[in-house]
Amino acid sequence: MVYSLWYRIALPTLVAVVSIGIWQTLSATGVLNPVTFPSPLAIAGAFGKLVTRGYFWDATWITLSETLLGFLIGATSGLVIGALTGTFRTFRMAFYPWVVAFQNTPRVALAPIFLTWFGFGITSKIVMAAVICFFPVVINTVAGIAGVDENAKTLFRTLGATKTQTFFRLTLPGASAVAFAGIKTALTLALLGAIVGEFVGASEGLGVLIKELNFQLEVAMGFAVVLFLAAIGLALYGLIELIEKRLITWARD
Repeated sequence: MVYSLWYRIALPTLVAVVSIGIWQTLSATGVLNPVTFPSPLAIAGAFGKLVTRGYFWDATWITLSETLLGFLIGATSGLVIGALTGTFRTFRMAFYPWVVAFQNTPRVALAPIFLTWFGFGITSKIVMAAVICFFPVVINTVAGIAGVDENAKTLFRTLGATKTQTFFRLTLPGASAVAFAGIKTALTLALLGAIVGEFVGASEGLGVLIKELNFQLEVAMGFAVVLFLAAIGLALYGLIELIEKRLITWARD
């Protein structure tokens, strides 16, 4: 069933409004402790204060820079490695088992190691973001290439198409939809990687700001930053989905 854009926006919005209403009611009736679980109105007020402070936007810029640079590095290298792994059997036999092994490793545990290697600056956070989003792109790209119709490949060979022509005119377009699923996941994971890196060791960024607000018992402001990060992740996901719709014209609901 094809749903209109309005319908797809209205349903999540309705869920959000109802959830916020229940949350506010529980806070107003004293069911939730306002000190440890502030109300939506308190969080909104705290966010209003945050946006007037320069350090909030400085921290936002740093975290976004780490996220986008890490994503660019991780996704690009993931697409290249995924294309090589999915196309060449020898390459797949040599490297793909290691990709799967590292995919199942808790990569968050690498943050202290990257901190030791690259220091407390932005580099360690970019590397963390790149590594954490690299593997979904590789695995989805390989899966997309493996899912290309074998009959179509046979037809291309019968018509005399070269391997290069087959790759760019059949394999790459055929794998794009699955690869983009990995890219969308990777972008949100890149934000997670940047925040984890900031938690482990940094002097600036939204992750650092959340830690400082918690130490100061500014719980409402801490909630506001967390929800702001969720909004950033949602916006980035929507941006990639829009790009996907433009590039993959046959993608339909």
